[in-house]
Amino acid sequence: MSKKGILILSVIIILAGGIFFESGKIMSMLYPRKYSIYVKKYSQEYNLDENLVYSIIKAESKFNEKALSRTGAKGLMQISDITKDWAIDQLKLNKDIDIYNPEINIRIGCWYLSTLYKEFGKTDLVIAAYNGGSGNVKKWLADEGYSKDGENLHIIPFLETDSYVEKVKENYEQYNELYGKEGRN
Repeated sequence: MSKKGILILSVIIILAGGIFFESGKIMSMLYPRKYSIYVKKYSQEYNLDENLVYSIIKAESKFNEKALSRTGAKGLMQISDITKDWAIDQLKLNKDIDIYNPEINIRIGCWYLSTLYKEFGKTDLVIAAYNGGSGNVKKWLADEGYSKDGENLHIIPFLETDSYVEKVKENYEQYNELYGKEGRN
């Protein structure tokens, strides 16, 4: 092998070794825990697993506090106007809140997740309802074509919701692997 080939191979080996040893840092950059003060505060207040909240934020906005979906959902946790108005009423918030404010957005998102847990009780159903709507999840559970037992979804008929549930679950697995019980309540 030529000197140039040996040099290139050496650089590749060094880079690969660096990546291997720094993979924890790389993974924590890919799965950050931004806005941790608010995630911790509202996860505890609403009895949620912090890692699940981070997983949803990553799936919804990739931690972009100014995110706006094509359907008008806003902020880190992609809060719709209907959910915002409902939260204002239920949580007795000021009517002219800034939904893009990370603390307000995370508070409403956590409250909504907690509400969905009270309704459905199972994480998979909560994730599906967060994306596809609780009314749809109720209809799917009542349909034997989607739910064999009326308690679990065996098929999610909305491709977007099905993909979303898988994405959040993958994120959740990564957060649990990286941060373990540290992110759980």
